[in-house]
Amino acid sequence: MAQARLSCLCLLTFYLTTGYSQEGKFSGPLKPMTFSIFEGPGPSQIIFQFKASSPAVTFKLTGETDGIFEIQPDGLLYHTGALDRETRAVHKLQVSTVDSHGATVEGPVPITIEVKDINDNRPTFLQSKYEGSVRQNSRPGKPFMYVNATDLDDPATPNGQLIYQIVMQLPKINDIMYFQINNKTGAISLTLEGSKELDPMKNPFYSLVVSVKDMGGQTENSFSDSTSVDITVKENIWKAPEPVEITENSTEPHPVKITQVRWNEPGAHYSLVEKEKLPRFPFSIDQEGDIYVTQPLDREEKDAYVFYAIAKDELGKPLSYPLQVHVKVKDINDNPPTCPPAMPVFEVQENEGIVSGIGNFIAHDMDEANTVNSVLRYRILDQTPKLPQDGLFLIQTYSGLLQLARQALRKRDAPQYNLTVEAADKDFKTLCPVQINVIDINDQIPIFEKQDYGNLTLAEDTAVGTTILIIQATDADEPFTGSSKILYRITEGDSEGLLGIDTDPQTNAGYVIIKKPLDFERTAIHNIVFQAENPEPLVPGVQYNASSFATFNLFVTDVNEAPKFFQHIFQAKVSEDVPVRTRVGNVTARDPEGLDVSYSLRGDTRHWLKIDPVTGEIFSAAPLDREAQSLYRVQVVATEVGGSSLSTTADFHLSLTDVNDNPPRLVKEYTGLFFCHPLPAPGSLVVEATDDDQQSFRGPQFTFSLGRESLRNDWEVAKINGTHARVSTKHTGFEERVYNVPIRINDGGQPPLEATVSLPVTFCTCVEGRCFQPVGHQRGMPTVGMAVGILLTTFLVIGVILAVVFIRMKKNEGKEHVEGAPASEVQPLRK
Repeated sequence: MAQARLSCLCLLTFYLTTGYSQEGKFSGPLKPMTFSIFEGPGPSQIIFQFKASSPAVTFKLTGETDGIFEIQPDGLLYHTGALDRETRAVHKLQVSTVDSHGATVEGPVPITIEVKDINDNRPTFLQSKYEGSVRQNSRPGKPFMYVNATDLDDPATPNGQLIYQIVMQLPKINDIMYFQINNKTGAISLTLEGSKELDPMKNPFYSLVVSVKDMGGQTENSFSDSTSVDITVKENIWKAPEPVEITENSTEPHPVKITQVRWNEPGAHYSLVEKEKLPRFPFSIDQEGDIYVTQPLDREEKDAYVFYAIAKDELGKPLSYPLQVHVKVKDINDNPPTCPPAMPVFEVQENEGIVSGIGNFIAHDMDEANTVNSVLRYRILDQTPKLPQDGLFLIQTYSGLLQLARQALRKRDAPQYNLTVEAADKDFKTLCPVQINVIDINDQIPIFEKQDYGNLTLAEDTAVGTTILIIQATDADEPFTGSSKILYRITEGDSEGLLGIDTDPQTNAGYVIIKKPLDFERTAIHNIVFQAENPEPLVPGVQYNASSFATFNLFVTDVNEAPKFFQHIFQAKVSEDVPVRTRVGNVTARDPEGLDVSYSLRGDTRHWLKIDPVTGEIFSAAPLDREAQSLYRVQVVATEVGGSSLSTTADFHLSLTDVNDNPPRLVKEYTGLFFCHPLPAPGSLVVEATDDDQQSFRGPQFTFSLGRESLRNDWEVAKINGTHARVSTKHTGFEERVYNVPIRINDGGQPPLEATVSLPVTFCTCVEGRCFQPVGHQRGMPTVGMAVGILLTTFLVIGVILAVVFIRMKKNEGKEHVEGAPASEVQPLRK
């Protein structure tokens, strides 16, 4: 009792010395209120002072006080003991005011005390030791066991948010973790390395130390607990089978079992999946995991198959990763050698020496390469004609190289030989034809029909591709061979490659054509030298001489041409705020005939530019605006002065760089923003700003603040990110009307620009979550008062009409009565 009085005395002393009941902060009228107080053994704390209205003289406190909540006669509410959220999270109290006679004046009014959580409970594992098992090669990330811990603190706060962590793994091989834990659920699974490396033959047991921390594990003040986890590694029988070899064209009855797969537990559903889409898939699997080949295979159709075996549970979910099955088709010698698709034709010059190589004859065998089934042997069975003797040729047994065997050939003996070559494997033989042509040696040089082709005059605008001359040389070697074919080339007078020569393969005539445009200003006269030569080399002792050369003179005449720009597109870059008459670029063109050039602009739709007609310098003619057009394109026209006034054009591209010349603004007109009145709790709205200026790669970085200091007690503006801000109320006591909240936005540019925008926010009565506002009076529409007046006037007029009708009816009734009565009964009317 003495201690309670001491606490009360201390509270009152604090109350008097600190001015605790300062108006408007910690005191107010008696009304329903909610207070939040942190739990813990802290000192006694004053909560609030209620004001009583006459005739009340004191206060009374009831409800869940638990002996720690009290109230002073002057309305000072406080608590004297420690609060414990885990014992009671909410205290429901009632406060009443009482007069001098003990009668209740006001109340009881509900007062709610919410006890806010502090981190005063440590997490605890449900078991001091956990045991589990996992099979090798299990899927990484798939949980195979869980650890669980509890914490009495509020789970809605960081105090009760638990984080799991593996502290230790024994044994730990090469400093690699084989196990991982979901830090929120406590689910333990294999890492990718654990799925690959876990092997019961190497390490059948592992021990883990797992810790749990509250506070989300983010602070040094969090509580923690730990437990041990023993894990047994079991062998995984879900393994890929050894590669299978199947002999092609088998005559056994099908299907034939070739291998098998097994899941760790019975009841799995097996299936096969092709690795590549095939015209036919000759394999199947039964529900025991046995794999069959369903029909004979052909190695020449496909020599190997790769597919996957999959195990699924009863819900169709894969139990583990697919197993790859390899099937190789074993070859048998079931294909004879085949000749080349087209008959091979070889050439040999008539002066070739003995053992000279003529060419390689190659047959094919579809059986497996580099096996005895596909190794071929060659031999010559026949030679036609047998002149000057038989056996002129031989062929290497395994390489197929054809060679001269006895003597050099002469074309006059036989211009052509036909051979029959046998290609054989160990079981089959095939006969193939081979043709050998004896060709003339190149011992004659080409000779021009004339040495000088005279002079030719052409205008410089003669079209490319035009044939300007035909030249002719002859060769006495055998026609239509490499020895007699003639190729022409220009050896002098055309270093720029303006001319080209095409040879007619039938007549060996050379057609001289224009390959590139002629240019009088560059070269007016071309003294051309032609050479005729064979693609085949000349035999030793024979050389080209003057007979294989010819000359020709080409004269180019001038044609008036339009000016030429040095480039097709001119580019420049300037800041959008450059002063008018600033030089922004220049262009240059040259007239081939040396005439002066005049410059002008075309397509200057915004009238931003002007050009010096003599120098080609381009200047700004008006203020530039990047926001209107960031890349400004115009055409520059160069016209020759005098002559035919020919002209040509080039493009000029002006890139405008940005300056900060646009203030920030809201992205849209925010209308219809409202809060329901009365406001139950402080609320907030989100607005977005933008800027017409060019932004950096990070995007806009606006800052936001309240536009008037006088509204700081009512509103708050906080930045969310570079473009968004949150506008929040700081209390709930707003009237039912529209508030215009000024928001100041700064773009942080160079120089920074700032704008203040007004955000209309309506406080209104809400009906089903929608704002309800009375319709305002419109011109021509009656108000409520006018409507009532009109209605009363209508009733008054109807009443007067009814009264007049009633009086007239009474008068008519009286007249009828007088006219029908005896004379002695008539009496005068009295006023």
